[in-house]
Amino acid sequence: MRIAVLNDGADQFKRINRTMAALEHECHPYTEGKALLQAMRRQTFDLLILDWNLSDMEGPDVVRSIRHELNSRLPILFVTDKRDEADMVEGLNAGADDFMVKPTRAGELEARVNALLRRSYPAQHEMELVFGPYHFYPPSRVLKVRGVQVELKNREYELALFLFQNLGRLLSREHLHEAVWGLGIEALSRSLDTHISRLRTKLDLRPANGFLLLAIYGLGYRLETIEADALSSISAR
Repeated sequence: MRIAVLNDGADQFKRINRTMAALEHECHPYTEGKALLQAMRRQTFDLLILDWNLSDMEGPDVVRSIRHELNSRLPILFVTDKRDEADMVEGLNAGADDFMVKPTRAGELEARVNALLRRSYPAQHEMELVFGPYHFYPPSRVLKVRGVQVELKNREYELALFLFQNLGRLLSREHLHEAVWGLGIEALSRSLDTHISRLRTKLDLRPANGFLLLAIYGLGYRLETIEADALSSISAR
C-alpha cells in the first residue's frame, strides 16, 4: 500500500516507516500540510498518517481540506501527543477515521493500520473477486472472463487486479507504477500506457461488458462501472 506520512519530526517518521516497511507498505514523507495537499492534487495514496502540530497548519485543518476541498475518502489516522478527549473528538469530527496517542507502539500502529485498510479496501483480502463477468483468483493468479481463462503476463495480471480492486477510484500514474512495478524501477511512462492498452484489448473493457477504463489527463487512470441505464444512453447515441 502507498502511505502518506505527514509529520515534521524525523524520529517519528523513522518509527512509522520502520513499522510500515515490515508490513511491505511504502511511506511517502511530508513535513508541511500545504505540501501534502498540493501533492494530493496530482497523486493518490491508500492511507494518511498525520500528526496534529505542523509547521504551517494544524492536523485537523489538513483533514478538513482533504475531505471538503479535495473531496477525498482517503482513510486517515492521527498519531499525536494530544491526549484530551476534546482533541480526539475534534480530530474525528474533522474527518479522521482513527486516533492514536504517542508514544508510538509498533504493535498498536500495525493493528490500527491493518484495521483501517481492511475496512477501506475489503476487496484486497478475498480469495475470489467477482466483478460482473470478470473473476479473479488471487492465490493462483488466474483471471477468467465468462468462464474462460485469460492469459496475462505477471505485470498485466497485477495491473488488472489492482484496477478492479480500486474500482471507481482515480489512481495516479505514480501510484500504479509503484503498486505494479515497485519503487526503484525507472520504467518509462509509455510502459504503463502499453500495459493499459493491452488490458483494454485482452479483457475487452468496454461499456457492453459493464466497465470502462478511462485515462484522466495529467493524472492517471480510473476503471469505472457502466450501469444499465447509462449503457442504454451510450447505445442510443
